[in-house]
Amino acid sequence: MDTGPYHDKVELLKALAHPTRLCIVHGLVSRGECNVAGIQHCLEMPQSTVSQQLAILRLKGIVRSERSGTEVRYSVGNDKAREIVSVLFENDVPFVWDKAQKGSASTGRAGDGRQ
Repeated sequence: MDTGPYHDKVELLKALAHPTRLCIVHGLVSRGECNVAGIQHCLEMPQSTVSQQLAILRLKGIVRSERSGTEVRYSVGNDKAREIVSVLFENDVPFVWDKAQKGSASTGRAGDGRQ
């Protein structure tokens, strides 16, 4: 059996199979772009842990980053990952970041609707 067509899909699923990475991607799918500090605050994890998981997601091509001055904002850059996470959570309760930061933006300002 030729497993070539499955390799990329397996790698995508492996990257999403870690609870923290899945949570990060779920949050980015649900809320849009966010910086490390915002993700760290929402997940209540050390910045080093969040940065390490984001690095893996970037390496796998799931998350992309964009620098704006000193801030780096992350978003989902892989449509397949976005699809998979959307299907996984389509009937679930609102995302956990909603509980941690009701209506707050990643910069700590309320009201702009972005995470």
